[in-house]
Amino acid sequence: MIGALMLDIAGTELTQEDIELLQAPQVGGVILFARNIQSPQQVRALTDHMRQIRPEILIAVDQEGGRVQRLKQGFTLLPAMGRFGELYQTNAEQALDLAEQCGWLMATEVLAVGIDFSFAPVLDLNDISDVIGDRGFAKNMQDIVPLASAFLKGMKRAGMASTGKHFPGHGSVKADSHVAAAIDSRPYAEIFAKDMQSFIQLMPQLDALMPAHVIYDQVDPNPAGFSEFWIQNILRQELKFDGVLFSDDLSMQAACVAGGADARIQAALKAGCDMGLVCNDRAAQCIALAGMTELPLPNQQRLERMRGKIPNIQIGETLALGAEWQRVRDNITAFRNAN
Repeated sequence: MIGALMLDIAGTELTQEDIELLQAPQVGGVILFARNIQSPQQVRALTDHMRQIRPEILIAVDQEGGRVQRLKQGFTLLPAMGRFGELYQTNAEQALDLAEQCGWLMATEVLAVGIDFSFAPVLDLNDISDVIGDRGFAKNMQDIVPLASAFLKGMKRAGMASTGKHFPGHGSVKADSHVAAAIDSRPYAEIFAKDMQSFIQLMPQLDALMPAHVIYDQVDPNPAGFSEFWIQNILRQELKFDGVLFSDDLSMQAACVAGGADARIQAALKAGCDMGLVCNDRAAQCIALAGMTELPLPNQQRLERMRGKIPNIQIGETLALGAEWQRVRDNITAFRNAN
């Protein structure tokens, strides 16, 4: 059974404490960070070990490209998604082709080392947000939708489930929700017309969504990830989204409005998230876990959709994944290094 807590580990291999935590019924996932990565071979050994301990565990990473890329040593360095938006202005066909190749390449490399999925793509506008910026494909929805759709097509072809973030949109909010309370005071109609359209139009292609740690105070007093209005009324009922809902990291500053780690994960799960993330704070993870013992396990069928098609292959110190991988890697590397 898959639990409702996703946590992280400190190093490049499992400690005894990690092993004991992984065995807790409410632990359902592990997210890897740059500190967990030495080489493709080491990552595959780590993920294989996790599955020996807990076969049903879901393993994730943030491998967006640009400044948010955890797997670097021995992996292809990916461009920021905003680069595709820039190219789209002058050569739409080439931009769409490269975006699809990039989605496939990212997913192929992540799956090869035993990771089920990357939390990607970012569907926020590349607007005023300090933390989003060129993580977003473009500055308007008309460009985001086709580019993200191509990227999603590549991910799916490789065998990876997708997560659109950060619903209903973080790009129009200046504050970085990692370190500050992020508040968006626009009315619902404006958010719907401007920021939500990429999520709505791409919903048929999305397996999961991650709500933003943003308070849309003209709509609901709670951050979207703690809001029954956003999760139940809008996503589940109005938009009929039946995919997985992951909370954003509950250790982020903007999540502190809900209280301690136990209160935060309870708030996220009771609002309707399927899995809550508590990262970079082992004490908070233990507090969250203690606060979940009475909560039911999440929807198993829904979470199973996030399981990646992980190949049964031997991985060396550097990746070597075949002729198509090499061709696409060369294309994406040349594009990233241009200009």
